[in-house]
Amino acid sequence: MTVSMIDPDECWTAVLGRDRAFDGRFVTGVLSTGIYCRPSCAARHPRRENVRFFADGAAARGAGLRPCKRCLPDDVSRDERAVLAAIAAIRAAEQPLALAALAAETGYSPTHFQRVFTRHTGLSPAAYARALMAERAAQALTEERRVTDAVYAAGYSGPSRFYAANEGRLGMTPSAWANGGRGVTIRWAVVPTTLGDMLVAATDKGVCRLSFGEGRAALEARFPNAELVAGGAEFARLLDEVIRAVEAPGDFAHIPLDVKGTAFQEAVWRELRRIPAGETRSYAELAAAAGNPGAVRAAGSANGANNVAVLIPCHRVIRSDGSLGGYAYGLEVKRALLQREGALDDDLL
Repeated sequence: MTVSMIDPDECWTAVLGRDRAFDGRFVTGVLSTGIYCRPSCAARHPRRENVRFFADGAAARGAGLRPCKRCLPDDVSRDERAVLAAIAAIRAAEQPLALAALAAETGYSPTHFQRVFTRHTGLSPAAYARALMAERAAQALTEERRVTDAVYAAGYSGPSRFYAANEGRLGMTPSAWANGGRGVTIRWAVVPTTLGDMLVAATDKGVCRLSFGEGRAALEARFPNAELVAGGAEFARLLDEVIRAVEAPGDFAHIPLDVKGTAFQEAVWRELRRIPAGETRSYAELAAAAGNPGAVRAAGSANGANNVAVLIPCHRVIRSDGSLGGYAYGLEVKRALLQREGALDDDLL
């Protein structure tokens, strides 16, 4: 059957743009040649009147079409199965698995499997395993009484391996993380901006919270055992940089951050920081850029879990139909940010 869950015009736009985010969501049937392709197929575009869209390869084959030998559309599902199998193996393993062993499990060569895995997850298998261990460590640090117990519970062979692997990643020390920020000093301020009152908070690693309409109580809820200190000379210089970034669009990649999330969340946040001022992305494009084209809903959740507004510019993500979508601090703030960056179409003003 032809695809019905996606608008044909949206499908055609994806085909014209060779958008990898839509690979696996439908296939393009070319009636004049009798083949079907991935949306991202690099072959010359057919005439629109010769095209029909199908939910998957089976539906296209049922209509008498055969798979394209150039883009191999049926391999999309095979790649996904291989990646899911590898992720399950990585999660179940007590020790890191060699790339060759993972590739052998899937029937791919190590080099090809590394490319497939990275395209789907945004990380190499080894980096994914390290991120998973760090994620387990962060979880264990909230559950175990002692840091040493958390280190071994996360799968590290010893504390030295844990500290070497996570240096600079957790921001706060492991013991501070386990105790709700105990022993960590967070400097903060609430300042007026053209977008309303803005809360900025930072550890000695970088900005850990930027929000609108919040104050000390919200910060205390996030870091109940941290020492909250208002102001300070070093913080004042950082605060000036943050205010300039909010009031005048530009390059603020130099402003340090102290944020942490799951492997996929961090991949999404990295991609958000790569969106230039004056441009927007759809949730589907964001998911694809983060390495998992099928995780559109998860990309939206990662977008919403962002703790540092503007500096991680989640406001630059809009719906595929061009509407603004949601924003934690209200659509008026999102609209104002996009407008001053020159990224807002006239019909959305």
